[in-house]
Amino acid sequence: MNDVTNKPDSLPQAAISQDAINKALWNACDTFRGTISADTYKDFILTMLFLKYISDVWQDHYELYQKEHGDEPELITELMKAERFVLPPTASFYSLYQRRHEAGNGERIDQALHAIEESNGTKLKNVFQDISFNTDKLGEEKQKNDTLRHLLEDFAKPELNLRPSLVGGLDVIGNAYEYLIKNFAASGGQKAGEFYTPPEVSDLIAELVDPKEGDEACDPACGSASLLMKLGRNIREKFGSKKYALYGQEAIGSTWSLAKMNMFLHSEDNHKIEWGDTIRNPKLLDADGNLKLFDIVVANPPFSLDKWGHDDAEHDKYGRFRRGIPPKTKGDYAFISHMIETLKPKSGRMGVVVPHGVLFRGSSELIIRTKLIDENLLDAVIGLPEKLFYGTGIPAAILIFRKDRTAANTDVLFIDASREFKAGKNQNLLTQENIEKIVATYRSREALDKYSYLASLKEIQENDYNLNIPRYVDTFEEEEEIDLMVVRKEREQLKAQLADLEVEMAKYLEELGYGA
Repeated sequence: MNDVTNKPDSLPQAAISQDAINKALWNACDTFRGTISADTYKDFILTMLFLKYISDVWQDHYELYQKEHGDEPELITELMKAERFVLPPTASFYSLYQRRHEAGNGERIDQALHAIEESNGTKLKNVFQDISFNTDKLGEEKQKNDTLRHLLEDFAKPELNLRPSLVGGLDVIGNAYEYLIKNFAASGGQKAGEFYTPPEVSDLIAELVDPKEGDEACDPACGSASLLMKLGRNIREKFGSKKYALYGQEAIGSTWSLAKMNMFLHSEDNHKIEWGDTIRNPKLLDADGNLKLFDIVVANPPFSLDKWGHDDAEHDKYGRFRRGIPPKTKGDYAFISHMIETLKPKSGRMGVVVPHGVLFRGSSELIIRTKLIDENLLDAVIGLPEKLFYGTGIPAAILIFRKDRTAANTDVLFIDASREFKAGKNQNLLTQENIEKIVATYRSREALDKYSYLASLKEIQENDYNLNIPRYVDTFEEEEEIDLMVVRKEREQLKAQLADLEVEMAKYLEELGYGA
């Protein structure tokens, strides 16, 4: 094993704070700003962060072993084989940094990423296949080479020395990765929702589905996997255990890569994330080729997806659309139907984010909704504030389904949490207090004035299976009575003040020679 010694000089010895790392990373984006869009350059920044991190971890551990076993190079080589990954010497960030002034930066970075894939087997297989630094998106050859040189220099700054001995545990790097993803989502426009669920919403969903030790959890539209990882963190914090498994599928190649890197940086080794279209080609299957079943299924799928696979749905070999085929231009119930069919018979519980139209639209969606309710699967409908999600300002709802409901429990809880949030300039957010109130109300299934209501199956049936929240939660606020005599008195006072002002104005005009 060769020591990678091509490191920038003057590396700091003091611990580096999370804020300093985050700031340095966001400043590194200046290399691309004004040249290409954030939606494009996010892949370059996040991939470079991944490469820099594994290079620093490798170097840190190598030098530690060197200090302990300097005269036993073969032992050092064996110890390095126990690392979570393999880093070929020529694929190190520092090797690329050393040659940054030479032509061909884009090609060298791509070769390094390919070498990392090849050296790490299934763990990082194909994770960079949809990412290329040697692309015309970065301009002509000289411009591209200069841009990537600047990028390498940005990541070589002392603030981005990501050695574990300086930054501590993996969470610091995982948090930095999440910080970048969140900021890219905030500036990513319509495409942002394809890869990111706001952390507060992930926290809420994780609490609602109540993950437990030993659970298998799935997100069939996992984006960057932030929601899935929140389930894992919830289990670790509550049970002190990593006995769980995370599964996901993502249709967009570059976003699937983000999910894989995100999992790796958070040390989530017990996971399986597949690349492909969940509706057209579900890849999370059991040994018999049937849909794999899970204790928990969660998702924030694309709202009202057009061209979701309607033409093939009638002959779906997994029987996911037996309750009805969703409309051709709205795929919301396609995802819901898929998720329902992947729940374990007794322990299965599910949380899905949907646009409000899912609650009341008619036609085939009414047919599907009716059957889901009559099968006693729907447990709760939770209305959220507007402007929570990146890429859309419309309010959404969370539907909770459970497979453990009994004939003695057919009520559905409605919660209107749409008016309780912290307002932001461009984005609203749920506070911890907001989340705790929703979760407490869901668990107690209490009816709270102007906030929640426990509706019987009969009431829902009488409402023609319309789940529109205002039909169940009365949020009407009576307006304060207006005293017309008081209003009249104020009007007379204003008229008198106006008359006085007219006299005053006429006086000024006369003094200035503008008299009539």
